[in-house]
Amino acid sequence: MSLSDEGLAPLLEKAFKRGKPAAVALVINSPGGSPVQSSLIAARIRRLADERKIPVHAFVEDVAASGGYWLAASADDIWVDFGSIVGSIGVISAGFGLPVFLARQGIERRVYTSGKSKSTLDPFKPENEADVARLKTILEDMHSGFIAYVKERRGARLKDDPDLFTGEFWLGRRAISLGLVDGEAHAIPKLKQLYGDDVRLVPYGRKKGLFQRFGVTLAEDAMTAIDERAQFARFGL
Repeated sequence: MSLSDEGLAPLLEKAFKRGKPAAVALVINSPGGSPVQSSLIAARIRRLADERKIPVHAFVEDVAASGGYWLAASADDIWVDFGSIVGSIGVISAGFGLPVFLARQGIERRVYTSGKSKSTLDPFKPENEADVARLKTILEDMHSGFIAYVKERRGARLKDDPDLFTGEFWLGRRAISLGLVDGEAHAIPKLKQLYGDDVRLVPYGRKKGLFQRFGVTLAEDAMTAIDERAQFARFGL
């Protein structure tokens, strides 16, 4: 199931407000997703952290890339395993074009619109250069917002590297040297180091729905799982 601000809001509210926590730890394993949802979730984390004066620590498992790194950047510090994949600070739009397939099958596409841009990027029509140019402008604007957030959150810790915002990604130790993350550490040992051996961890996670608990996956969930699998595969995972 894809992450969303609506879905995570109750968990985040509990994590920051229940029992007056000394800190909140984010355990992140995400290859990315919706940039808007990443922005909304990160903004909620920062708002709660600032309101409650609670430090936030992010711990990366296999990957914090693209939207996953956006979430990690909302923390005050980011910790990784040496093999964690970090970065991919970019924006992507992917799809398929099927006009040749339709033509071969003798299928005629009929679309009627009011407004010349209403059928922009229709996958059943030949690609239009003007549509592609407009999409690239939108992606660049979104990318600029992503870069601005990372710079705001990481500040002087970021190194001046020309590949930093190209969509490139790195393993944990290289990410440390670039200033994308703060160091190599795992959640429990690091939290004990910061807050003492008697630190008590209270996990919060999304509950499975009725169908999922009995091993039944609906078609929409199956498609989401396939898409998520494809995103992880981009990083060799």
